[in-house]
This record gives sequence, C-alpha cells and structure tokens, in this order.
Amino acid sequence: MRFSALKILTEGLTGNKGWTPHWRDPEPKAEYDAIVIGGGGHGLSTAYYLAKNHGLRNVAVLEKGYIGGGNVGRNTTIVRANYFLPGNSEFYSHSLKLWEGLEEDLNYNVMHSQRGLINLFHSDGQRDAFARRGNAMINQGDDAILLDRDGVREILPYLDFDNARFPIYGGLYHPRGGTARHDAVAWGYARGADQRGVDLIQNCEVTGIDIENGQVRGVQTTRGAIRAKKVGLVVAGRSSQVAALAGMRLPIESHVLQAFVTEGLKPVIDHVISFGMGHFYISQSDKGGLVFGGDIDFYASYAQRGNLPMAEHVMEAGMALMPMIGKARVLRSWGGIMDMSPDGSPVIDATHIDGLFLNCGWCYGGFKAVPASGWCMAHLMATGTPHEHAAGFRLDRFETGRGLMDEEGTGAQHNLH
Repeated sequence: MRFSALKILTEGLTGNKGWTPHWRDPEPKAEYDAIVIGGGGHGLSTAYYLAKNHGLRNVAVLEKGYIGGGNVGRNTTIVRANYFLPGNSEFYSHSLKLWEGLEEDLNYNVMHSQRGLINLFHSDGQRDAFARRGNAMINQGDDAILLDRDGVREILPYLDFDNARFPIYGGLYHPRGGTARHDAVAWGYARGADQRGVDLIQNCEVTGIDIENGQVRGVQTTRGAIRAKKVGLVVAGRSSQVAALAGMRLPIESHVLQAFVTEGLKPVIDHVISFGMGHFYISQSDKGGLVFGGDIDFYASYAQRGNLPMAEHVMEAGMALMPMIGKARVLRSWGGIMDMSPDGSPVIDATHIDGLFLNCGWCYGGFKAVPASGWCMAHLMATGTPHEHAAGFRLDRFETGRGLMDEEGTGAQHNLH
C-alpha cells in the first residue's frame, strides 16, 4: 500500500476501512543471511538499506520489546549537521542530505521540518568559537550564518536579551536544521524494510551469540536459536550488555538523558534554540508542546526514568534563557539510555569476530544520525569495508589512541559528551 493524497481522500470518504498493517508480524526463520539486533532507528535503517542498497532481503531485525520502543521514541527530535571536526562533520552532513529526501524515499510522512536551529552565544570567546564552527560547516558544504545581537532579536524577539548574567551576544544560525517526528521515523523505516522482505521480529530478546572458531554462527533468543553468518549489534544504551554475550568489553558507559514536554501552547517558538551558557535546547512540537532537554544524568544507569536533581537543573537553564516559559505546565518527562563513548563520537566497525559488526557510542548524536548510521552500517555489513563517511568510527581508536575525535573539546570522559 502506497500513501498518496488520493488514497487519504478515498479512505476518508469510505470510513477508513481499507488501511492495512504497516508491516507483517512473522515468525522467525531458522536462518537468515544477516541479523540486526535492535529495532530502533539505527537498526531499522540498517535493515532497510541492506535491502534497498545491497539487495539483501533475507534479513531479520530482532527487538526484545516493540518496534520504536527505545531511544528512537525517547528523544527531543532534533536534526542538524553543525558538527565541527573532520570525521563527524562529513558524516552528519551526509545524514542531513538523507533526511531531506527521506519522506519521498520511504513514501511516509516523518514530519521533517527544517525550521532552522540557532545556537546562542553569550561572550566574545563563544562568538569566536561559533564563527570557527560556522566556517567549518560551510567548508563541509553545509549552511551557517553568524548572527549578531540584532540579528537574533529579529528572529527570536521573545528571548531575555538583557539578562545581566547571560546577555545574548548573537547566535550561529543553521537554517537546514530542524526536527522530525521520532515515532514516524521508526515506523517509516520499519514499513520500508518490511516491504523489501525484511522480517521484523518483536518480543524477541537475544540471550546469546553463537561463535565457532572466531566466526559468528547466529544467536540464541527467547524465541529459539536463529542462524546467520552476519550479525549487527545496534542496541544503543544496551551495547555493553549485548556485546558481553560475545565476550566483548566495550569502552561505553550508559547514562540517562531526560527530556520534557509541556502542555500545548499557541505557536511561539518557530526554531530549535540552544542555550550557550547552559546545556538546554528547546523547540515546539506540532501539538504545541514545548519539547526540551539538557545534560545527561551524571552517573551510569540503565533506568529510563531519570532523576529530580537533573530535572531541576534543566528547568533552571530554561528559565535563565527564557523566563516566559515559567508558567507552562510540564505534562511528562522520559529518559533514553545514551551509549556514551570516551571521545563523544560513535563506532561503526567490524569486530575481531568474523561476521560480527558493531554500531554504538552515539552520545548526543543518535537521532539525527539515523539515516546515515543505517546507510554506513549496511554498507559495512554487506561489503565488509567501512563507508567513506564513517571511516573514522573505528573501535580500535580507544585501544591505540590513534584517530580519537574529541568533538566537544572536553577530554576523554564519557559523561562530558
């Protein structure tokens, strides 16, 4: 079933009785050419591009819960390509290009809104840093506009420009940045993969990884053993736990990142806004709720509920930037489990076990990376060679020290990225 204006009109006039399920609910086969562990955005996009780009259709996605129940449905939906260092810069630039054609490619409305992203700065030093970042973005082929105080005021007149503690000096404007609907991204990739023959196996937890003579042979699951010669680990915050099934110890810490949404309000925030003097970012959803977040919880955890001290910290940062939101009622909060790497950059690499591949360490970049992550992971699994845009995302860089990417300039500590 393809979506079109005519199809929507026809269903609306006939009681919406002709819609069919977006994807099948198959029983797992005894053997597949490739298995992707993890039914989130990165896992689903990997399976989709394995089928679409490389013709591998005997593929299964194994998800211990339900499709889209992890981090892909637990984030603040921001899409951007404003990275600074080589390695990350070209990767996220590639991802943004894929975002811009994603709805047409999937025949699915992921509600990608290029409303623009503005990173505010509040000192001369921050202005210099953002000018340098903007030049790097332009050299990469992306867009960046350095705004002075009046330029920001013209676009965001409701901010507190005269805050004595954090006066707004200007901002770095990334017009092609924006948001997308996180659930729809998962559903669109799931639907697209299913249409190409991929089996989406839900409620199927992987409990073991079968390895013989250094070669992966398949996996053990709560729904039985499944054989495969290629297995991709794409499980975000659970990466360390699943890799341990193969005897691997990863340089990954799992932290909770909380997000919040308010009651629906009249449209007021047209862009994505990032506070330069506090880790706070905010946008307004299509339902009118203010969606915002901040720092990760500064301790390792697999919980998805977060904690009150960090909630208070995020609210304080929001009030410092825009006191106008102070009376908005917070409807709910949630937490995603972030797989934090020591240098703030991801891993897309083959492991020392033949046929076992790893995709993890996304830190704050996970949602915006979904298209390019799947594209590059599929290329690696299908061809055995890294994609050019992910060539620097090697696992051994943490062992050798060569090729480390300190994107934030904060040193090698998981909780700083």
